Parts: sequence; C-alpha cells; structure tokens
Amino acid sequence: MNDRMMQAVLHDHYGGPDVLYLGRVPRPEPAAGEVLVKVHAFSVNGGELAARAGRIRLVTGRRFPQRVGLDFTGEVAAPGSGVTRFAAGDRVWGVLGRRAGFGSAAEYVTMPAERVGRVPDGLDLVEAAALPVATTAVTALRDKAGLRPGERLLVRGAAGGVGNAAVQLGRAYGAEVTALARAANLAFVRGLGAHEAVDHRGVRPADLGRFDVVMDTVGTDLRAFRRLLNPGGRMVTIAFDLARPAASLGYLAASAVHGRGRVRFFSGAPTREHLDDLARHVVEGKLRPAVDTVFPLEEVAAAHRALEAGGVRGKYVVRVAA
Repeated sequence: MNDRMMQAVLHDHYGGPDVLYLGRVPRPEPAAGEVLVKVHAFSVNGGELAARAGRIRLVTGRRFPQRVGLDFTGEVAAPGSGVTRFAAGDRVWGVLGRRAGFGSAAEYVTMPAERVGRVPDGLDLVEAAALPVATTAVTALRDKAGLRPGERLLVRGAAGGVGNAAVQLGRAYGAEVTALARAANLAFVRGLGAHEAVDHRGVRPADLGRFDVVMDTVGTDLRAFRRLLNPGGRMVTIAFDLARPAASLGYLAASAVHGRGRVRFFSGAPTREHLDDLARHVVEGKLRPAVDTVFPLEEVAAAHRALEAGGVRGKYVVRVAA
C-alpha cells in the first residue's frame, strides 16, 4: 500500500448522506510551523450537513470531490520544521476553522501548531472528539457576550454539540441557565447543569421571560429571541436560517447598527488559547464530553443521517483509528 496515500471521506456531488464514500487521497505533509496529526476521531457538525447538501454552495463551490470533517482528536505523527511545542506521539485536538474548510474526516490532517491544543491526560481520544467545537461556546459566552456571574442565560438547542457545552460553561461561569431542548432531552440538559429546562415545542419565546444573554445554535426566529433581552443584554448566534439565508443574514447585519441588542454572529476558529481554556475546564471538572453514539469510519453516512434526524444528545462521533 502506498504510504503517501490515505483514506478520506469524500463526495462527488451535493446530496443526502448517501453521497459520502471512503476514497483515497494524497496524505498531507506538514509545512513549516505545522503538525501532521494521525486522526483518531472526529464529530459530525451541522455546518457539514448544509455543505454536503449544497445549501451553502456559494461558499463551497462546485469543485469536486469535496471533503467533510471539521474537528479532530489524534496523535502528532510528525512536527513540521520550526515546531518545538509538539513531538511525535503527543495527544492533540483542534478545529480546522473557516480558512481550512472541511477535511478532518480522514486518516491524517495537517494544522498550524499554534491552533492545536493538548488533550487532557486521562481523557479518551474518541470521547474527547465531542469537545473541540465546545470552543465555540467559550468564544460565544466569554468573548462575545461577556457572560457574568448571576446573569440569566438562555441556551437554544441546548442538547446539541455546542449547546450542551454552553449549558455546562454557563453554569461554570456562574450564570442562571435556562435550556431549550426537545421534551425527550430535558432530563439530559438538566443533568448538564441547567437550572431550568423547557420543551422548545411547547412554549412561545415571549413566555420565557427576560435574559441577559441569549446563546442561539438554531438560527431561526432570531427577531423573537432578541426581544427577550434585558437592557444591556447580548445575543450570540452561530447559525442562520438556511431556508431564508438572504433575509436571515440581512437581519444579522442590520442588527449591528439598528435597534437595541445587537445580535453577534460568528463561526468558530479557535486558537490554542481557546483549546487550552477548554482543557482547563475539563481538568477542573466543569466540562465533560457528551457522546451520543460512536460510529466507525465506514458508517459516516449513518452518522450524518442520524444528525439530520434530530434529537442528538451531545455529539455523534466517528472513530477513525482502531
């Protein structure tokens, strides 16, 4: 077998989960300042589903085959020149980010060393794959919203990959956390630390009360949830309405200059500092991985299908290395 090639999850056109297949691509080599990581596991994220289905083709384009996979855990296979922080065998994690796009659903990935963090000792690398995107919750609550102890926090999509981390971190930051989730997941989000858990299908936004911070992972009805902010309140979203993208993105842009309570929209691109902060919360017992199901690499289409069906508790993780 040619050791310059590797397995990777690919798709040759847009469509449902069944367009995904395992193919062979050249194995990357680390450039100066990069590390080559042997991937042990990755999680399935909502943005990948939209990209694979062609809903954001203005961003992903029409060149195929395309890749999937946003985050990863693994071991350093080789450091590039100039890298002294990491050595072969070090256990690491990271998120590819906006510029790199997708591609962690593979046997190897390269990353700039300054955007890779160490996985805490004792944390299984497959379970740990549920956590790298939790850096998005760190950025949203700490950096964008400036969440303070004693404030009321509302988390939309609280049972999902970023939402479950936001519930845990909100509690760690000293906030009073209200979690919106499906009825079947209310006990799950209470177990994460939510002070109150509410069935999102059984309540109108206006009946939820007022909040200092709203953390949104859904992207719909942003105007209605923005109205829940107290004076000086902040709203952060990591999603927009894919059914009405132009109107949704237009509203996000307009909120920055009109009306009370700007809605802050961003996509995650964590630095080492974010990953180190994540690790610290894990070591202190304030954040734990929530893994719904682990799939083998050859069943990545089933993992996509499961996330599309809804109802996930935490993350669907795909194991790459045995």
